[in-house]
Amino acid sequence: MDAREKILEAAAALLAEAPVADVSTRAVCEAAGVGAPMLYRLFGDKAGLLAAVVDRGFEQYLASKRTARPGDDPVQDLKNGWDNHTRFALEHPNHYRLMYSPELTAPPAAAQEAHALLHGILERCAAAGRLTVPPALATRMIMSANVGAALSLLTRPEQYPDPGFSARLRDAVIDALTRPAEPREQDGIPVAAATLAARLRAVPPPAFTAVESALLQQWLDKLSEG
Repeated sequence: MDAREKILEAAAALLAEAPVADVSTRAVCEAAGVGAPMLYRLFGDKAGLLAAVVDRGFEQYLASKRTARPGDDPVQDLKNGWDNHTRFALEHPNHYRLMYSPELTAPPAAAQEAHALLHGILERCAAAGRLTVPPALATRMIMSANVGAALSLLTRPEQYPDPGFSARLRDAVIDALTRPAEPREQDGIPVAAATLAARLRAVPPPAFTAVESALLQQWLDKLSEG
């Protein structure tokens, strides 16, 4: 095992046992049997180390999401993704809290990938005519609600004793952003625009130039915002 892996393994073990989502570089160096210069040479600073620890901890979770086969219903895939996200947070509380800690100067790669994977599911929802707002907006809304719920359950469990709270919030948020599979007359132009925009992103029209495609996407995004 090289020095980098020794440091990451030691930091992950200490983080799992810590009463708060934090570890000291001195403790990590002692546990890994390396000097502080080696740690700073490999990770730059404490924030770099913690970001690497988070990415390592989230790797198994993200690997399962990368290989997950899309279901027949993309909206159900959204709800399953919410539940998996919350389950991981509750099973790995310190890694999760650290991932969204304001002390990290740059978001871990895991956070960015999780955001991108969610956006991919929402693009599928839009292409299927199931999304009522642009995918980028829906991604921000769902991710912020899912993260907020998970952090609330972790940091204030006494205020959230209802085991069904996360599922209730999940349904409220996702149901507000999606529509049934069968079209409804009142859905109108915003849903049609969001659907067309997603389908054109998936298969760009060959008759359009890049500039024309970008302009059309801009118009469709405005229409899909209602």
